[in-house]
Amino acid sequence: MRPVAQFVAVVAVAAASVAASSSPSDPVASVRPSCPDGMVLIEGEYCTEVRQDCLEWMEPPTNSLARCAKFAPSVCVGERVKKRYCVDRDEHVAPGETLPMGDVSWTQARDLCEKESKRLCMETEWEFACEGVAMLPYTTGYERDAASCNFDKTELVDKDGKLRDQREPASQLDHCVSPFGVRNMIGNVDEWVWRDRTWGERRSALKGGWWMPA
Repeated sequence: MRPVAQFVAVVAVAAASVAASSSPSDPVASVRPSCPDGMVLIEGEYCTEVRQDCLEWMEPPTNSLARCAKFAPSVCVGERVKKRYCVDRDEHVAPGETLPMGDVSWTQARDLCEKESKRLCMETEWEFACEGVAMLPYTTGYERDAASCNFDKTELVDKDGKLRDQREPASQLDHCVSPFGVRNMIGNVDEWVWRDRTWGERRSALKGGWWMPA
């Protein structure tokens, strides 16, 4: 789970689920003319390695949680790889609820996706759905925009020291949209993915962050 103050209440199932295939690494929409209801088609050339230089820092860059207020245009320094698949447009919301689901493990998220004949995104699939072909550092562009997405909240705990639940429904975050039309991929809740990079041996990762200022 996320190693932030025992914080597990915002681990999301969703915007990171894709239509199921025989293997997590297989393309899932290559033979589909369109995506199922509630999903959007992600198609284009993904860059395997991107350079994103920060022009204006909000905190000293030596701070591990430093935020970048403005990035320079992204540059692809790796290879371009064709990708085509379907992704949920919104974070997973349990029946009868309005807020995205949280407080689930990677295994629970995986199993829930499979019950819906889907699967969790691969890490690179999630990144492409978030950044688009232009490799944007934020879904909304090169500048940090906390007015459009649910992050940079500062009052994280209540008077008793308990973490405040500051999740927001997708209907309140219509401007936090990726170039492909996927909502709330940054902020609001963390999202589980399969790991398909060579960084270590862990099979899971969290993407997108939650509502904290980081």
